[in-house]
Amino acid sequence: MKAFVLHAVGDLRYEDIDIPVFPGKDWAIVKVRAAGICSSDIPRVFTKGTYHFPTIPGHEFSGEVYRVADEANASWIGTKVGVFPLIPCRECTQCKERHYEMCEHYDYVGSRRDGGWAEYVAVPVWNLVKLPDSFSFEKAAMLEPLAVALHAIKRGPVRQGDNVAIIGTGMIGISAAQWAKALGAGKVTVIGRNEAKRELVEKSGVAYATDIKNTYDFVLEAVGNPSSVEQAIAAVAPGGRLMLMGNPSGDIMLKQDVYWRILRKQLTLKGTWNSSYDGQNPSDWTDAVDAIDKGKIHLQNLVSHRFSQSELQKGLQLMWEHREPYCKVMTLWND
Repeated sequence: MKAFVLHAVGDLRYEDIDIPVFPGKDWAIVKVRAAGICSSDIPRVFTKGTYHFPTIPGHEFSGEVYRVADEANASWIGTKVGVFPLIPCRECTQCKERHYEMCEHYDYVGSRRDGGWAEYVAVPVWNLVKLPDSFSFEKAAMLEPLAVALHAIKRGPVRQGDNVAIIGTGMIGISAAQWAKALGAGKVTVIGRNEAKRELVEKSGVAYATDIKNTYDFVLEAVGNPSSVEQAIAAVAPGGRLMLMGNPSGDIMLKQDVYWRILRKQLTLKGTWNSSYDGQNPSDWTDAVDAIDKGKIHLQNLVSHRFSQSELQKGLQLMWEHREPYCKVMTLWND
């Protein structure tokens, strides 16, 4: 098969390798049809690397079940699926409480094991999300970031009529704004650094601003740098709620007067990580599938760039060099 294999930091090669084998029973081989590039993939490829080399990156993808390891799972063959990329250990305290996103010893498709930037990928059957026939592979490849955004909004929680601000203009930030509206928020505003993303955000049905003129009941920080965290703390109304979601690009240091604001405004501060998933049981993933299928969340404006599978590196370069405004960069894998 063809795959993008990361051999070292900055050394991503498109090459021929063997189709993966089953690590054990209850595993499946998925033929990848669509794969997104996450902002977290940029440092994996260009600056930090993955947990070992070589590795095939890619944790946002969808496809069809090609093979299964045992006859008991034969009904999955040919099924259209999304894939929850976190593989829990099932042994730690959090796993026993079914909080799999907080597993203490998890594996992860696309960073700790080979992922979806390939024609085929091996995943546990438990991680397969069965999709309606009407679901496009492109939509299915966006389920991971959509579920992450929903998880943050649920954890807030965003309440009926809340005045909400989302700081960050990536796909997760914009989709979090859509989720906030869908779950009953009043006014929802995405806050960015400049005018580059205004059209994209407003086409998604939410307001856009480049500065903060009001305070908000609920603020979601979806960037992960010190200035955006300071901005988020300043934006929360007294007694309000702040959700931290952005992956930190480095140490987050708070000035004394910024820290004082947390105390004096008596803010509720939470963190959020990944998304809830429990096989075929209700979770953020099943909620996301249902909302997309019923048209409650609109994805057509979130994909800003599309590339064929062989052109994936063009998408990476676009994001790495910030050549132009982008939201979700998607690659489509054809026969």
